[in-house]
Amino acid sequence: MTPRLSALLLAVGITLCSGLTAEAQPSKSGDWGKVAAPAPGPPRIFGSYTNGCIAGARSLPPEGPGHQVVRLSRNRYFGHPETVDYLLNLGRRVAGAGLGIALIGDMSQPRGGPMAFGHASHEIGLDADIWFRLDLPPLPRSGRENLDLPSMVDFAARRVDPRRFTAKQADLVRFAAMDPRVARIFVNPAIKQALCERPWSDRSWLRLVRPWHGHDAHFHVRLNCPADQPDCVSQDAPPEGDGCGAELADWLARLTPPAKAPAKPRAAPSRPAPAPVPAACTGVLAMPPR
Repeated sequence: MTPRLSALLLAVGITLCSGLTAEAQPSKSGDWGKVAAPAPGPPRIFGSYTNGCIAGARSLPPEGPGHQVVRLSRNRYFGHPETVDYLLNLGRRVAGAGLGIALIGDMSQPRGGPMAFGHASHEIGLDADIWFRLDLPPLPRSGRENLDLPSMVDFAARRVDPRRFTAKQADLVRFAAMDPRVARIFVNPAIKQALCERPWSDRSWLRLVRPWHGHDAHFHVRLNCPADQPDCVSQDAPPEGDGCGAELADWLARLTPPAKAPAKPRAAPSRPAPAPVPAACTGVLAMPPR
């Protein structure tokens, strides 16, 4: 399929939605996970990190200098080309610094959209999870499906475990945050505290590292909306300062370990209906693959 034809198909798909309201509920979250390949055409983002989709997504190579993608069977290693480029650059920097291999977890589905499990965001190809573990050798793809990916946090002490969260993990977060495309990086509050306590000569990047419960075995990178994506809904910039003061102390005071799975399966709790996705996503989901 030529680029011109791909662009035309995308335009047709979007036009089909123009008669709808500004938002529509075209599908259940599971429908997005059933689509194996991206929509054709140039990259186009519609909506926000927590409610949107992407056409023309690109896949991250499963392995390369300084990175390996884990859990490939989930088919969540797609994103905007800027996200792919960001992760490739990060991998090269990790390799060059001798930190090990960055393990890349979930990015987005081939066309973004809501996921059936695991995330309330990652919908527009601008989010990626990166695991803290750095000591693994290059592994075959089959060997990356069921890895032991331990927590970095000692929840009883409300601090990181110094045997696991070392200078290498701190540098990994710093390298990830220093790219100007980054909007936010989410880490466990104890990890944010550990980063705040290190004697960095440049602390400006700490502003982008935000405390969020969970995120004790991996961190979540979120990129800014690219300048050429007018339908991408951006997020407000984080507050000024390094974020190491009273706000962080409040997060630490509420730090609790992850909930354990119940001994017996329980019925899933009822959830409110998901928010309607942008109308253009109807066309993105329905388009034939390239």
